[in-house]
Amino acid sequence: MSVNLDASGIGQLVLRLGLASDAQVQDCLVDLDDKKAPAEAMVRLMERKGFLTPWQGNKLLKGDTDGYVLGGYRLLYKVASGSFGRVYRGDDPRTGQIVAVKVLRNKWTMDKQKVDLFMREGKLGLSIRHPNITSVLAVNQDSKTGQYFLVMEFIEGGNLRDLINIRKKLEIDEALRIMEDCASGLQGAWQKNLTHRDIKPTNILISAQKEVKLVDFGLAEITQGGSVHLQRQAERDDDVAVDRTVDYAGLEKATNVKPGDVRSDIYFLGTVLYEMVTGLPLMPVTKDRQARMAARRYQDVEDTLARTGPELGLPGPLQKLLAKMVSYDPKTRHQTPAELVESIRMCRVELGGNSKLEAKPRVAAGPKTLFVVENNEKLKDAFREKFKQHGYRVLITIDPMMAVSRFQQQPFHAMIIDARTTGEDAVVAFNRVIRDAESAGLDVGAILIVGPEQHSIARQAREHPFSAVLTYPVTMKQLIEKVYELTPNEAPAESEA
Repeated sequence: MSVNLDASGIGQLVLRLGLASDAQVQDCLVDLDDKKAPAEAMVRLMERKGFLTPWQGNKLLKGDTDGYVLGGYRLLYKVASGSFGRVYRGDDPRTGQIVAVKVLRNKWTMDKQKVDLFMREGKLGLSIRHPNITSVLAVNQDSKTGQYFLVMEFIEGGNLRDLINIRKKLEIDEALRIMEDCASGLQGAWQKNLTHRDIKPTNILISAQKEVKLVDFGLAEITQGGSVHLQRQAERDDDVAVDRTVDYAGLEKATNVKPGDVRSDIYFLGTVLYEMVTGLPLMPVTKDRQARMAARRYQDVEDTLARTGPELGLPGPLQKLLAKMVSYDPKTRHQTPAELVESIRMCRVELGGNSKLEAKPRVAAGPKTLFVVENNEKLKDAFREKFKQHGYRVLITIDPMMAVSRFQQQPFHAMIIDARTTGEDAVVAFNRVIRDAESAGLDVGAILIVGPEQHSIARQAREHPFSAVLTYPVTMKQLIEKVYELTPNEAPAESEA
């Protein structure tokens, strides 16, 4: 309902609500030179002079007299809105300090669980003081309106999601600097036995001065002696709590760790870092809760990184850092935020000036080498003789896992594994070498030979542009041609195979 007041009347209402000073109201009445002018004329003039914000002015003209001040802080305008609460830019009339005021939605004020969660967020924030964590200044319930609110420092700038949307992707050194500050913030919370549990680009704020702040520890887990079990809430709620924790719940269920494990925060920081430097999500984006809880969604991340990182030109040190951050096995991730900080710093040092995405040679250094896993003595001799004619150094073993360890120590250019004589281990080694090659940013021509009855092994073999599964019988000439086809930068020699 619109307000039925003139300029003078609306001026008195502004004073009563504490939105402007008497001098400011009088200044506008003098400029109008008509105290009986319409209220809207007075409100718009006060907006132009900066005495009111449009948000305040529109509320006044609608006749709304509540919600301008909470706990002594004036609300200036809304900056964000979600299903759980709204965030306003505000100020402290006593000091002039600009703040952010987060207000619990009215529909949740009668829900004790939601109120407890909201107040817990504020109290957790009050306990943390760190340059890379947004400070909570107050948390309370307004005595007049009954609204629950918390007051935070206001960050002039935007969140990381906004920055990625605008820039599409960030330079690697800038992304690593942001990530180092995030990890430092996590370390500050970890020292108080707190984890974040909602790491995502929208919860990473970047000020106009390039300061990085983690925000919204609302679902932070007290990792020692905590009495609030938010995991169970996530499993029974269908609203905001589920939306914010379901990715964490899926990862923790898949990897068999308890809620509140700091290594989960490190994992999701890894997904954020990848998106910063590539502009692409590392795992499928879906709102389907069942899909987000599926273990396979997290299991595939390592393979996705190993495949796409080199394709997108990620430098080796960055690829290595990311691989450790998003390792599916929590024991092989960074174990603490402090350890992550050191790894990020080391990565920055190793990259030096080479912090741009560049297409790098994807072929192993040194003389071209073929690694063969074969148990048949006659075939061993044939491999040595025929491939040496084509300039290959030939290394042969009967143990498939030796291919893995050899590639890790000194990468080779091509590989042939005969599963007919080496069994199930053949496909395990075959897949592992391909993945390790991707992680190292190398292309290796890989051939798996299977017998006519080894359908299961053939199905397990990883599909890749530089790999092939061949069913016996296959000739040596066919093998040589296939190696040339699969191995980058190679062409068949003129000699007969």
